[in-house]
Amino acid sequence: MNTLNSFKLKRLILTGALLCLLSMNLGQRAAQAASWSGIEPLRSRRADVERQLGRPATEQPGETGTLRFRVAGGTVTVTFVTARFVQTKKLDPSLEGTVSTIVLQHENASDTPESLSVTNDSKYEREARGNVATFTNIRDGLAYTFIGGKLKTSYYAATAAQLSRAQAKGR
Repeated sequence: MNTLNSFKLKRLILTGALLCLLSMNLGQRAAQAASWSGIEPLRSRRADVERQLGRPATEQPGETGTLRFRVAGGTVTVTFVTARFVQTKKLDPSLEGTVSTIVLQHENASDTPESLSVTNDSKYEREARGNVATFTNIRDGLAYTFIGGKLKTSYYAATAAQLSRAQAKGR
C-alpha cells in the first residue's frame, strides 16, 4: 500500500472519530452510532452503502446479507439487520435491512492505541491476549483490534442507547 492511501485511511478514521467526539460534546445527537464514510448502523440501508462505496467486491446474499468492499487501506465488511436478529433482540421491525455493523480490515496501518488515544480513555475496555489488544467502547459503538501494536480492525456498531431504544419500540 502506498503512503497516499495510508494517509487517506488515517485521515478518514481520525475525521470520523473527531466528528463523533464533537457531536457527543456538543450534544447534537445524544445517542448517535459511530458512523464510517457516511454509513451509520441502524439508519443506513443497502442503497446508502452502495451509494457511498460502489458495487461490492463480494456479496453473501441470504440470511446475513453481508457485503464486502475493497477500499484504500484494506477491506470493509457491512452486515445488515435480519428478521431473525429483529425477532431475537425484540427490535423495532422497521430496522430490518438497516446496517448492523461496519468492519474495516486494515492493511499495513501505522495507527497505534496511543495515536488513536484509546489507551487512557476510560470509555474503552481493554482486553489483551499475547500481542493482540482489543479496545471496546460499547456506549459509542466502537472497537479497535491491534496486533503487535498496529491497528488491524475497526468495528462500528449501534450504541448501547440506540439498541435499548430500538428494543423498547419493538416490544
